[in-house]
Amino acid sequence: MKVTISHLDAMRFEAKTEKGESFVIDCPVISPIEYFLAGLVACTTSDLIALPKNQGHDVTGLRVEGDVVRNETHPRKFNTLHLDYRFDSDVDDTTALRWVMASIETYCSTINTVRDTTKISYSVTYNGKKIRENERIISGGGSDIDFGEIDACCS
Repeated sequence: MKVTISHLDAMRFEAKTEKGESFVIDCPVISPIEYFLAGLVACTTSDLIALPKNQGHDVTGLRVEGDVVRNETHPRKFNTLHLDYRFDSDVDDTTALRWVMASIETYCSTINTVRDTTKISYSVTYNGKKIRENERIISGGGSDIDFGEIDACCS
C-alpha cells in the first residue's frame, strides 16, 4: 500500500492512493488524526456489511461510533478507543456478536494496527437491544481465526 501527499495551498493537501484515487485533506477543517479515526471506524463498519453478506444476511441501520481519548502530551497517541456498534439484522444475538468480534479480532487491519498501544473497548446494540456494554478487548496481536475471505474495504 502506498499513499502520496502533495501540498496544495495553506493547510490543504491532496492524498493520492496507488489505485489512482485522491482526496483533499483540509486542515484544520478535518485533521489528519480525525481522518485516521474515520478510516479505522470505516474499516470495521465495512466488515459489518461484508461478513453478513457472505453468510446470506443483510445488516440495516448500521452505525458505528468511535470515541478516542488521546494522551495530553506529545506524541498525542490514542490512549483509549471505544467502538459503539448499532445495527439490525435477522440473525440471533450470538451470530451478530460474532460478526463484530470477527472484525475486531481478525479483519479490521486498522484496529489491529493500534491494539498493541491502545486500550480498546466496545458496545453492541443489536435489534434495539444492548447485548454488550463496555467490553474490553485484549491487547496484542489479534486472532488468527479464519472466517474466510471477505470483500470489505480494508481486506
